[in-house]
Amino acid sequence: MELLQLMDCTLRDGANVVGKGFPADLTTMILKGLTAAKVPVIEFGNAGGIGAYEVAGFTQAETDETYLSLVKPYLGQAKTGMFLNARRYRENYIDMAKAGGIDFLRCGADAGDCGITFEPIKAIKKRGMEAFYSAMKAYLLTPQELAEEAKQLEAIGLDEFTIMDSAGAMFPDEVSRYVEALVKAVKIPIGFHGHNNLAFSAANAVAAYENGASILDCGLMGMARSAGNMPTEICAAVMQNKGEMEDVDLYALLECIDQIAPVMKERYGYHNPIPPFDLILGLSGAHSSFGKLFRSAASEAGVSLYKLIVEVSKENRKNPNEDLVRAVAKRIKA
Repeated sequence: MELLQLMDCTLRDGANVVGKGFPADLTTMILKGLTAAKVPVIEFGNAGGIGAYEVAGFTQAETDETYLSLVKPYLGQAKTGMFLNARRYRENYIDMAKAGGIDFLRCGADAGDCGITFEPIKAIKKRGMEAFYSAMKAYLLTPQELAEEAKQLEAIGLDEFTIMDSAGAMFPDEVSRYVEALVKAVKIPIGFHGHNNLAFSAANAVAAYENGASILDCGLMGMARSAGNMPTEICAAVMQNKGEMEDVDLYALLECIDQIAPVMKERYGYHNPIPPFDLILGLSGAHSSFGKLFRSAASEAGVSLYKLIVEVSKENRKNPNEDLVRAVAKRIKA
């Protein structure tokens, strides 16, 4: 089984929250936070993909050239890439991506239409980049039919195949069947991109992982089209609980969100459905009634509130007293 990886799509799919693309300052803030947290794969740019600014008129965004210049300082700190809707393919966009130094382009087409990606995938591979594929609305085909598409794409050099639950319509048992079928059919890594319209994004990601998926798509604070994706921070927390994604710095990720969330709320009215504090309570088993004590001790000692909660809860989740909390804070500080 491939090493499980997290692909953060905030700067691409999450851009639907703000128009069609994040402004330059937020793009840089998010790139800085994701790379500091050692997120391994980052998809960025216009929500409609490279070329959408011109071909589709998705101008509520920076230009592709601007996004490529903004990511340049972070090249090498994570695998970086952009989306390419196969219906907007122009060869010059492949050249632009190559010149920008990014690692991959991810072609997207509705399930059943993979044939329209043959030409762009070959063009991407010809230029020495990795070619990924997103089967949008994957549920339009049966698992076996989707597996046949994966075989066709693998045969022309595809590097990675993503099952996209574009409307958040899939249930965990369905995700299990789709991932299992594709993992058996091809040797390339299989990813899963789940939306949260039925509140199954986390459960579906777990089902994908348990059946052999190698990549899970996410967005900070769940940011994505419609009801959003699985939150990046939830993905890291849940998978680290299972012994996966241990290279991702969860605390740095939560600190990044603490900086971004107020900006998103002020500028765009975006509400984070599961703030870092509540996530950590779920991860650690600590009860919210001890919040005041944890906050006070963390502030006085100058340590991470989130790490303090986790470390104290390893020793006492039932009724941690002030002496224990302050002793653990002191130990973290040292």
